[in-house]
Amino acid sequence: MKITFPHMGNTYIALKVVFEELGVEVIVPPKCNKNTLELGTLYSPELMCIPFKITVGNYLESIKKGADTMFMWGGRDVCRIGYYNTLQRDILENLGHDIKMLCVKPMKSIREIEHFLEKLNFVSGTKNYLKILKSFIQGLKTLCRIDEFDDLVIKIRAREINKGEVDRLYSNFKRDINNGKGYRRTMEIIGQYKKKLLNLEIDNNKEVLRVGIVGEIYTVLEPFINHYLIERLGNMGVEVHRSVTSSEFIREQLDFIPFIKSNKHDIHRASEPYLDTEIGGHARHTVGNTVIYSEKNFDGVIHLLPFTCMPEIVAQSILTVIEKEKDIPILKLVLDEMTGETGYLTRIEAFLDLLISRREKKSYEKSISWS
Repeated sequence: MKITFPHMGNTYIALKVVFEELGVEVIVPPKCNKNTLELGTLYSPELMCIPFKITVGNYLESIKKGADTMFMWGGRDVCRIGYYNTLQRDILENLGHDIKMLCVKPMKSIREIEHFLEKLNFVSGTKNYLKILKSFIQGLKTLCRIDEFDDLVIKIRAREINKGEVDRLYSNFKRDINNGKGYRRTMEIIGQYKKKLLNLEIDNNKEVLRVGIVGEIYTVLEPFINHYLIERLGNMGVEVHRSVTSSEFIREQLDFIPFIKSNKHDIHRASEPYLDTEIGGHARHTVGNTVIYSEKNFDGVIHLLPFTCMPEIVAQSILTVIEKEKDIPILKLVLDEMTGETGYLTRIEAFLDLLISRREKKSYEKSISWS
């Protein structure tokens, strides 16, 4: 068995650790690129969202490298992710690929955790449930450490004195992570690069813009789809905060377990005046986190959503109200395979100019009031 899974930011690192610890051969798909998107778009229904198309492309590229088993998270609400595995399996079989598709639904009960462990049992071929549980926990720990590392990268990139140092270090980090194998080695690499990162020269007194990124989880976390937005903003001197991360997503699934905490309830409370029920995807999070960013005096918010994503389209209409009531600028960016990079970057640059002007105006008004 040779297992693969789609990319979604750095989530693949934790999945790689889980399956390697179980002794399964892992085929990591190539980094998402133009060919990935073109392949996925070619064989996907036209009006499916870009995350669906990219993941189809990931699978096809992995099959070319020898993968025969596909792993995919599923869903249970009105978001179309609940249908991904069924439709993608049909697409791959129609193309003549004999593959196995393993889909795991969100874990919201002990029984569903057991169901996930049973899937790992099938993949690994072992009945050693202690080993399976251990690999699952190691994967969760890896995911948390990766997200913590990425948050540190984001903060330091916006303040680095020697431009490009963080990006060079991060490129080396990804190279070593991809070449490393297993839980212990992966954690060693994260620890080594965290020390290197903390040794970089930064300007702690630099005033940076703070921008929150909200939206559908895949478009927030996968840099190829959002045109490396977080990296670009950091290099423009902007400190970015991701409203959704892979580790937080998993914590929200498992927070019925007493010792696991998530931010879900705080986010839902913040969204209640505008959206008090689940409508699928991350729409409720988009609304709640935007309110939270306004209360924390962020300079602005960028909303990322895939074209035709109904939950985020609903959220987008609500954000227009929040933008006025909370006096926080919001840039909405709809992403699909036709999104042009030049126009995309122009809109971002114009948005940052607006945020700088607003900050300067507030600073001036504050100085006048003091005098």
